[in-house]
Amino acid sequence: MNRVIPGAFMVAGWLLLLFWGTAEFFWGVAIAGTVVALIEFFRMVLPKLTGMPLYLSVSCCQLPVFATFYGRGDVVLAGVMASLLAVVALALHRFGRVNDTLDYMTACGLAILYVALCLAHIVLIRHLPDGAFWLTMLVGIVAGSDTGAYYAGRAFGRRKLFPIISPKKTVAGVVGGMFAGVIAAEVISLLFSKNVNPFILAVVAMGLIAIGIAGDLTESMIKRSVGVKDSGTILFGHGGILDRLDSLLLASPVLYYLLHFGILS
Repeated sequence: MNRVIPGAFMVAGWLLLLFWGTAEFFWGVAIAGTVVALIEFFRMVLPKLTGMPLYLSVSCCQLPVFATFYGRGDVVLAGVMASLLAVVALALHRFGRVNDTLDYMTACGLAILYVALCLAHIVLIRHLPDGAFWLTMLVGIVAGSDTGAYYAGRAFGRRKLFPIISPKKTVAGVVGGMFAGVIAAEVISLLFSKNVNPFILAVVAMGLIAIGIAGDLTESMIKRSVGVKDSGTILFGHGGILDRLDSLLLASPVLYYLLHFGILS
């Protein structure tokens, strides 16, 4: 129950945000979420980074999401460059007073690319025509895949997928997740009466599920490397922001470019 109730509130809040909130309001929520996600990230990988240096680093790394206000990919790329320059300036300021400047620069680079830039693509999708629908589709595919993987893994899971990184993930779970995620995609398409080729949608859904699993495993690698169970506690029984977004981080840029180049239209 400690997971069901917060989960229900998150689903309801997500749908309200997509279909009753403006793109500008979505952008503001994304900024706040990115700040929390970056704080979680730095507290995992650089626990000694605290106080003003932490908040300055977060401010610099979140610029790609800040740049999504107008919904333009080229402005987001400029935000990435601005983040890099700002981090370099901070590193130069810290150099000579700390011995881990390379670790700091590496962590900031991963924070910009893995956290901020990937999250920026969620906002870019929201700015697209039917962006609310496609974000519902993306979350539905991931949620359907997670549910299918859980039950298939419990019923048939024997062979582990990556036992060192994520002991609970099984090959059977992946197969079940693929099946459930594709069904979720087709059902959502029918419910919204969208004219999407069902074959192309099924292929894309399977690709997004595979990439979502890679995103999940990526965060698991980070957490196991630093010896933490969850990225945070802000979502109560669901962990931190990064724990909930890990499958979307790598999948959202892929979906955005599929839509941007007209492969899904």
